[in-house]
Amino acid sequence: MRITRLVLAVCLGLASTFAMAESEQAIRKTLSALQPDLGIESIGKSPFEGLYEVQLKGGRILYASADGQYIVQGYLYQYKDGHAVNLTEQAENAAVAKQINGLDKQQMVVFPAVGETKAHITVFTDTTCPYCQKLHAEVPKLNKQGIEVRYLAFPRQGLNSAGYKQLEAVWCSKDRAEAMERMFEGKEIKAASCDDPVAKQFTLGQQIGIQGTPAIILANGHMIPGYQPASELVNDALAAGK
Repeated sequence: MRITRLVLAVCLGLASTFAMAESEQAIRKTLSALQPDLGIESIGKSPFEGLYEVQLKGGRILYASADGQYIVQGYLYQYKDGHAVNLTEQAENAAVAKQINGLDKQQMVVFPAVGETKAHITVFTDTTCPYCQKLHAEVPKLNKQGIEVRYLAFPRQGLNSAGYKQLEAVWCSKDRAEAMERMFEGKEIKAASCDDPVAKQFTLGQQIGIQGTPAIILANGHMIPGYQPASELVNDALAAGK
């Protein structure tokens, strides 16, 4: 009897695996036909029965039917304990957090916390952006509250803009933090060309949906578009955790 149950369980597991593989193939075929260059990270079952979750590069989520005939772009909510929980946002934030928090800090411009590091934020910035300058002026306040500020480059007017040249000079400087301070102060910075990561960081920002600067990413992957005063940002950063 036990052997029969074991064989049945194995058969059901194999059937489920084959069905999953067929669905994934069908979904990939449909999405490839719609947009050949669409970067698909993974395809798996969603919390909603019969609906598959498609995770794209940068963390964005799509949904598809098992046969690949229907594609849905939008939020999936779960009504739980009297509240509507945005499952799509949760999944996207988790994917963004994994990607951003996994980056090498050596490729960033980092302003460390004073004393114990209680949390961190990652900011896509452009030194020609007035609101980026306004946010940077509050970095010392954030640091004193135990918030580490990590900068990534996002030249908002593209890779041939003045912002790109400024960011390139910052990232190619021996002391990036000092160079960024001077650049935000409106001082000219000269640095030899180098194998800088500005273009890659700009592409990453586009992939996760950044459209302007500053764009603040909390440790949990939640994005705050635009400037936010330090008094509010500290609470959000601490709530998001390290």
